[in-house]
Amino acid sequence: MTTVPTPPEADAATPRERRRGKRAPRRPWPVWVHLILALVLVALLRNFVAQSFYVPSGSMIPTLAVGDRMVVSRIPTTLHRGDIVVFDGTTTFGGNPGPRFDSTIGKVLSAGAKVFGIDVNERDYVKRIVGLPGDHVVCCDAQHRIVVNDKPLAEPYLAPGMAPSLMDFDVRVPAGRLWLMGDNRSNSADSRAHLGDPGGGMVPESDVIGKPLLRYWPFSRFGTLPSAEQPAVAGG
Repeated sequence: MTTVPTPPEADAATPRERRRGKRAPRRPWPVWVHLILALVLVALLRNFVAQSFYVPSGSMIPTLAVGDRMVVSRIPTTLHRGDIVVFDGTTTFGGNPGPRFDSTIGKVLSAGAKVFGIDVNERDYVKRIVGLPGDHVVCCDAQHRIVVNDKPLAEPYLAPGMAPSLMDFDVRVPAGRLWLMGDNRSNSADSRAHLGDPGGGMVPESDVIGKPLLRYWPFSRFGTLPSAEQPAVAGG
């Protein structure tokens, strides 16, 4: 029986290639590593990209209904008059409550929650921007329209027959602050309700969490939420 010699090329592997062929397969990461990476990703997304928000009241009817769930963009963007915004009203609309978790365990849990963008003392609200920094906002003119910088405000988002406001006010919005109102004006505790509080009902721009982009629940109301890309002032 004749033995066929092995071609020289078949045994030409370098020492490195032979060692690489004998290397044990890489072990998969433990489950706890995957869990930590997932939590870090969630924290980054929630703090810097987007988060979910639940509408708890009817102050934005008909635009938003009780129970609507939305995706809110946390990416910084220019704010326009007419934009809907979600904001932390803890120090303005919420009455600046003190810490609610005084125990050692409570403080640890609270600190851990903040890592993921969750402040257990935070009180979030959703309203519409009516006055931008520097605006002079008045209610109301002879046709009972809100006036911004001497021009009547066009508000197509209000329900038919809804009065722009049953409460008179005359405010100048300071730099870095916003005058916010709900679309359901007769049932909205907004900037008007806090005129006598520190800050006069004006919300710092720094307290804005973001703009709602998408309503995903209930599915029958699924869709994007428009952003006001031009001033909502009649004729201006």
